[in-house]
Amino acid sequence: MKLGKTYTLSAIASLLDSPFKGNENLGVNGFNEIHRVEHGDIVFVDHPKYYAKALNCSASVVLINKEVDVPDGKGIIICEDPFRSFNFIAGYFNPFVFSEQHQEDTAVGSGTKIHPSVSIGRNVKIGKNCLIFSNVSIMDDVTIEDNVIIQSGTVIGSFGFYYKNRSTHFDRLNSNGGVLIEKNVEIGANCTIDKGVTSITTIGEGTKIDNLVQIGHDTYIGKKCLIAAQAGIAGCVEVGDEVTIWGQVGIASGISIGNKTTLYAQSGVGKTLEGNKSYLGSPVDESRTKFKEMAMVRRLPELFSKLNKE
Repeated sequence: MKLGKTYTLSAIASLLDSPFKGNENLGVNGFNEIHRVEHGDIVFVDHPKYYAKALNCSASVVLINKEVDVPDGKGIIICEDPFRSFNFIAGYFNPFVFSEQHQEDTAVGSGTKIHPSVSIGRNVKIGKNCLIFSNVSIMDDVTIEDNVIIQSGTVIGSFGFYYKNRSTHFDRLNSNGGVLIEKNVEIGANCTIDKGVTSITTIGEGTKIDNLVQIGHDTYIGKKCLIAAQAGIAGCVEVGDEVTIWGQVGIASGISIGNKTTLYAQSGVGKTLEGNKSYLGSPVDESRTKFKEMAMVRRLPELFSKLNKE
């Protein structure tokens, strides 16, 4: 997420009341998770396993819980709890405001029809010729382009499911991103699409989503995809163009699905998949391999019978 103006490393460190290393005038203009960071962003790291990744990513400033050498062109801010400090920055620059009614500043294009029961948050833009049915909830920071259909009961822009495990409780990383629904998308009933934690959850142009589908924070769904009922896609997933995801498929966080992939029903996807192929099973594998395995399993009783006779 961008801050709207550029701040210095020293100013951010002062805000956090924490020591820093690096050029005090180093420019900072955003904050983001590590998989989305750009030059000028702040990122946090609080586990030694990920120190090197964070220090060598594109971010300009790293919130870290250990004093380390600073890579050229970067700055670090040494925080007792980088997760909490990152949350503080997010809340300081983008404070959450609970919306209790339709917002007067909502921009709605011509020809769009919105049922009176629809709830609309702050900073929402809705394009032309959209149909939004009863009891849809559109939370803050959502952009919906032209010719989009959203069926009843769907929630767009709910908080991301992102927590840090403390000794006594779970600490939520605040969601400060948004959602972009591109042109000609159709979303079924009772779906949930989480907003980005620091970036934009995106549903690509022409994609069609069935009922009861969950899409996690900061996930990107490509153009002209088909996603069937009860599919669950975790956060930070990259789904390519023209991907077909059949019912009850589960996709783990942080992986990529290549263009024109087909995922058969009830598949469990825990690894990045090459495009232009079909996959099946849990754990998932290429469908041809899985079909061969299934054929072999069906023959096991026959093979055991032969072995017993011998």
